[in-house]
Amino acid sequence: MPTQAFLLEYFRPWKLVTLAIGIALLIAGAFHYEAMDWDVPISFIMAILTYLTAPWSLRVLIERRWREWPLMLFFTWFTVDGCYAIYWHFKNPVALEFMRDANFFASLSLYGICGVLWLYQGSLKEVFSETQNCVDLLLRKKK
Repeated sequence: MPTQAFLLEYFRPWKLVTLAIGIALLIAGAFHYEAMDWDVPISFIMAILTYLTAPWSLRVLIERRWREWPLMLFFTWFTVDGCYAIYWHFKNPVALEFMRDANFFASLSLYGICGVLWLYQGSLKEVFSETQNCVDLLLRKKK
C-alpha cells in the first residue's frame, strides 16, 4: 500500500503543471506532424502512465532495489511500448507495424527524461532552496 507521502508527490503543483505542459506539447505535435501513429488519445495515455511510473522506476534503479526490478521493468516496458502496441493494435494495426520500432526508442528517451524531471520529492520552493545550498557549498569549497 503506497504511503501518504508517496501519493503526495503526484499532487505537487509543479509536477502537475509540467505534466500539463508535456501533454500540451504532445497534442500540438500530434496535429503538427500528422504522423500515422501519433494522436491525442495515445498522447494522454502514454503521458499519464509516464507520470505515474517513470520517477518510481528511476528511483528503483538509483536505490538498487533489486527485488523491485521485475516490476520496474514491466512498468517501463508497458508505458513505453505495451500500451502503445495495445492501442494501435485495435486502432490501426498498419501504423503499429510500421512505427513500433521507431516509437520505442523515442518513448524510452522521453520516459527517462521525465523520470529525472519528476524524481525530486519536494516542493518547488524546496528544489530552489536545496539547489542554492549546493551552489553555496560548492562556492565555499573553491575558496
